[in-house]
Amino acid sequence: MTRISTALLLLAALLAGCNSMTPNYDARFGEAVRDAKRQMTINPNAGLESDSKPEGMDGVAARETVQRYQQSFKSPPPVVNVINIGGAIGGNGGGGSQ
Repeated sequence: MTRISTALLLLAALLAGCNSMTPNYDARFGEAVRDAKRQMTINPNAGLESDSKPEGMDGVAARETVQRYQQSFKSPPPVVNVINIGGAIGGNGGGGSQ
């Protein structure tokens, strides 16, 4: 009987020791991620400002850009042949035949 009570007392002491360490870690859990997200945010109040308009394109230009982008996958633009005179394309150091 004393072995069982000693083992239970030892187990309770070990569990209590582990439990006392975790609140320190749990209080700061995810703090590094939250700090990184805050540092990457340019304007944290952007959604709260009522009179602010995004800078850049208007709606018509943005729509045309997206449509042109989507069309580029259906029919890609033609390939342009470039004539390279006097420059080495490969890495062999010479531009002509040998």
